[in-house]
Amino acid sequence: MRLVETGFSPGHPLGLFAQAHRDSGGIASFVGQVRGGEAHALELSHYEPITLPAMRELAETTARRFALDGLLAWHRVGVMTPGQAIVLVAAAAPHRRAAFEATDCMMDHLKSAAWFWKRERRDDGWHWIEPRGQDHADRARWQA
Repeated sequence: MRLVETGFSPGHPLGLFAQAHRDSGGIASFVGQVRGGEAHALELSHYEPITLPAMRELAETTARRFALDGLLAWHRVGVMTPGQAIVLVAAAAPHRRAAFEATDCMMDHLKSAAWFWKRERRDDGWHWIEPRGQDHADRARWQA
């Protein structure tokens, strides 16, 4: 788990992760990036004493639940522009389905958890972004 304050190229950490899990049956990954359109920038802020420990706890729970060989999660904080990576999640597992589901589960939790405050800059200034109802519904799918 890593919080990243500067831009990153997802291919590098993903390549290292794949190299470290060569015996796994499958690796699934997701890269989220800043959308273009109305927003000229996205800013994510967080409370450091809570964010990384909460991400680590989520990762440990997810790795146990899906019997993973490994899990990678990098999340940007700070100001980003369209096209820049926000988040990279990758899961290595003995079988593809577990890798896909673990990646999906991690993203649903990261998208709707309250560890990050998000706002975007549009032509008329900065606007706070709250998780949508669909984000909460997506996360609820994973409740045991």
